[in-house]
Amino acid sequence: MDSSSPSGAKPSLMSMPEMPRVLPFVIFLAVGALAGKAFAGSEYWMYAAKTLGVGALLWFWRRRLPEMRWAFSVEGVVVGIVIAVLWLGLSGQIPSLGRTWDLIREATGGPAAPTPKAMEAWNPVAFFQGQPLLGWAFVMIRVLGRSLVVPALEEVFYRSFMYRYIVKPEFESVAHSTFHLAAFGVTSAFFGLSHTDHWVPGLLCGMSYQWLVIRKGRLGDAMLAHAITNLVISGYAIGTNRWEFS
Repeated sequence: MDSSSPSGAKPSLMSMPEMPRVLPFVIFLAVGALAGKAFAGSEYWMYAAKTLGVGALLWFWRRRLPEMRWAFSVEGVVVGIVIAVLWLGLSGQIPSLGRTWDLIREATGGPAAPTPKAMEAWNPVAFFQGQPLLGWAFVMIRVLGRSLVVPALEEVFYRSFMYRYIVKPEFESVAHSTFHLAAFGVTSAFFGLSHTDHWVPGLLCGMSYQWLVIRKGRLGDAMLAHAITNLVISGYAIGTNRWEFS
């Protein structure tokens, strides 16, 4: 029971500890699902809107998220760089999750799956070629969003909320250093499989970040590793013109 509520009264929905850990994540996904569907180029505007909006929401709720604190460690730096190298190195070596299921279906006698339509790379510089400043502004928002907002958002949701909630619904009482096999497996799998085009490095990523949280007993090292991973991948995408990694 919320200690600030009158005796016997149920806490309001917005006062529940789940809210600041889940709602920003849901909003980020919901807006992302609409990207590119409103008008040509809407994916760039929507990414900027969800990044700025969710970033502001996390800042507003920062006092209710005491675990959302950056921390530096050698392990965090190493994990971040290693995962980035694996992510880039395994790209194209392993079929996407959807293609993997198609191959399994065909191998077990199912009908051949249609050839998947290639997705257009996220490239605001090319889309706004007549407005280069606008194009690069969206690139910078993307880089900052992936390196600052996304690590905080996803680590709070996956490693702080989901992992601990699987251990115990009263998740705030679960120490971040707690190892729980089922929670470790489910959270890592959920994180990995949500990255459908890079599900194998996504699984390794989820396990590595969770290991950092358990080892350090805090979220900050995983946030750092996550930020470094995304920053290295973004730098590679921009420096090599490989916008599929952006």
